[in-house]
Amino acid sequence: MKKINRIICSLLLAGACSYGAAQENQSYFLHTIEKGQSLYSIASMYGINQSDIIKLNPGSDEKIYIGRTLRIPRGAANTEKETFHTIEAGETLYRLTVKYNVSAKAICDANPGLSAENFRIGQVIRIPSSTEAVATTEASNNKSVANNSNIPAPVQSRCRDMHKVKRKETVFSISREYGISEAELIAANPELKGENKIKKGSFLCIPYPSAQPQPSTQPQDIPTDSELFRENKKKAERFSTIKAAIILPFLDGVPKGESARMVEYYEGFLMAVDSLKRTGTSIDLYTYNSGPETASLNGILGKSEMKDMDIIFGPLYQQHIKPLSDFAKKNDIRLVIPFTSKDNTVFRNPSVYQINTPQSYLYSEVYDHFVRQFPNANVIFIEASQETKDKVEFIKGLKDELRNRSIPMKSLKEDATVESLKAVLSADRENIFIPTSDSNLTLIKILPQLTLLVRDQPESRVHLFGYPKWQTYTKDHIEAFFELDTYFYSSFYTNNLLPAAINFTKNYRRWYGKDMDERYPKYGMLGFDTGYFFLKGLSRYGSEFEKNMQGLNLTPIQTGFKFQRVNNWGGFINKKVFFVRFTKNYELVKLDFD
Repeated sequence: MKKINRIICSLLLAGACSYGAAQENQSYFLHTIEKGQSLYSIASMYGINQSDIIKLNPGSDEKIYIGRTLRIPRGAANTEKETFHTIEAGETLYRLTVKYNVSAKAICDANPGLSAENFRIGQVIRIPSSTEAVATTEASNNKSVANNSNIPAPVQSRCRDMHKVKRKETVFSISREYGISEAELIAANPELKGENKIKKGSFLCIPYPSAQPQPSTQPQDIPTDSELFRENKKKAERFSTIKAAIILPFLDGVPKGESARMVEYYEGFLMAVDSLKRTGTSIDLYTYNSGPETASLNGILGKSEMKDMDIIFGPLYQQHIKPLSDFAKKNDIRLVIPFTSKDNTVFRNPSVYQINTPQSYLYSEVYDHFVRQFPNANVIFIEASQETKDKVEFIKGLKDELRNRSIPMKSLKEDATVESLKAVLSADRENIFIPTSDSNLTLIKILPQLTLLVRDQPESRVHLFGYPKWQTYTKDHIEAFFELDTYFYSSFYTNNLLPAAINFTKNYRRWYGKDMDERYPKYGMLGFDTGYFFLKGLSRYGSEFEKNMQGLNLTPIQTGFKFQRVNNWGGFINKKVFFVRFTKNYELVKLDFD
């Protein structure tokens, strides 16, 4: 019997060992979840499917937490064949260049969000594959030569790096950048002979210096992270004239309402350009009609002037985002997407600025602001009979946040009586009523009872909390909003009492002989705010705009700006959120949480 038990134990142990080996050999890297990230956004960052993550991380489809580490499979659906690496203890930028046989410049270029300050344990960085492609090409060429001359192909590639030519670069400047002579650069790139001209966007082979045909295994003095980042920092460039393009649907088969909104956005944008030109900023503005969503952008992107743009604003339609963002990335042009928040291009394209915040990031900001504004709250959710579908996730996330902070919460039906409302009040806390729908119908149902409650219980601290869409209902419910000391969150807000809004509205009417459309956000103000922010920033900071944009300190008319890079290799999302408060003293207050 003992012998049988020993055999069974041995088999079980062998099975456990084989399972452990399988786990250890699994090809994955580690990602630490940050604030605002969702399973969708994380999958988008790495070009894989959510199901690929769930397979390696059971339960992640139900809930993920800030600070939790996820296993991310390598290359499950990645078409670019890049490598992602999680920085480990003791690793340096130099060690990564040796490990992956790429230059520090290549890593820095592939990770514009990476710096000596944030090069730390747990950070994920993108390792580019351009050198692998060059090695493959060179191996193919060498193989061809060997077949023809019976000479074995050399193992070492003649290119130590590939350089993508930028605007205004010359053979001289590139050779100086890599510490080689002009003759060496031209010898490695025969197409440069003769006129000695190079084209922006083309790739050049960077050879090893003639005095050093092979890279040494290790320099005498290993460079520090700070030294490598400083050496590979892009040279600051000022723009004497900013070249900007707008690509939006104005005419030709575009629905009338959409076309009118785009025209209003453009009109506001022109007012921003005029304001900046009056202060001495030089701007060349190019405007293109993208046509309906089925139209191709190839005709516009093929124009000779497009590659010289410093910034592009647009598009409107989802189908146009990929070709436009790919063009911007290839030509190192900033792309501002003013409208949709449902595209995932920003997670893998460093050129993209997304004005409308992706839902998970927006909600995360709102939760943070909510617990800061109401640290001693008693939250009562009013369950709407017809919930707004997109608010289900908001309510679920808010309840999780309240639970984590030990903030008490209760629920009532939307047809609850005044007596039922009284029963859930707390005498020593602020009582926050939150409907689970942002619809006007829900407000019509709940406002009368809540108004009776505060009149009957004036000593109770009662607030109503809601959603951006409530801006469109303000005229209908403004008295009740003031009486209930109402708050709503939004990433855009203005009112006709603010001096900036008054002046802009007057100027818009004077310029165009009409008023802006009564909708939120107002597209004329959106055009002005986005145009002024980015063009002013480029005028002031040039190519170092990204590094300094938080210091712009502008006061937009309607749209707030607080950009954050989504990862080291992706673009920027706008995380600005306001709370707008209707006080019992009949004041409108915009709460800014910088």
